[in-house]
Amino acid sequence: MPILIVPGLDGSEREHWQSQWERDLADAYRVVQTDWRRPDRDTWLLRLIEEIERRPGSVLVGHSLGATLIAHLAALRPDLPIGAGLLVAPADPDPRRIAAPGIETFAPVPMALFRFPAIVVASRNDRHMPQARAEHLARLWGATFVDAGSIGHINVASGHGRWPQGRMLLNSLRRPVAGAPPTVEAPDVVVELRRRDRRRRSEVRLLV
Repeated sequence: MPILIVPGLDGSEREHWQSQWERDLADAYRVVQTDWRRPDRDTWLLRLIEEIERRPGSVLVGHSLGATLIAHLAALRPDLPIGAGLLVAPADPDPRRIAAPGIETFAPVPMALFRFPAIVVASRNDRHMPQARAEHLARLWGATFVDAGSIGHINVASGHGRWPQGRMLLNSLRRPVAGAPPTVEAPDVVVELRRRDRRRRSEVRLLV
């Protein structure tokens, strides 16, 4: 089962556990966004969809806004062949919590049931989302919830390098599969996302 690393705002620096897993695991691939500092839900979704279509049946490993992106993907493209999801420290796209241009495009957080097995990991003192809310979302998504204790945002700043506990959770999600589940086309969603992305890029060029 391939692994798709889905970073959040600003990407994941070299010492982040996502980056270390990418280096440590031969079948791990990073989903690279064109602009890490100005997140846009539709643009980020298109990039993630492309990678899943390239590597069907992947385990998605999202951190922070990357975890929130996976929730949007699950709601908009339930047809995609996703093997499993590990959503770590999902971020609440509230400008009062995260000051970043474009963060509002990720609101509201979807509540649709996932069609793939998933684990949500959340800390008791994460300033980007209260743990009670993360646990509530996990129940709505049909995901297993893991209380990580009081360990901040589970990133480099909170002292997490390779994060071996997370690797154990990842291993619990990785199972050999005979083949990827069939894909049902959802062209209307993809076309709309691409239309919005082209319009947004045109607006940026006009401003420049």
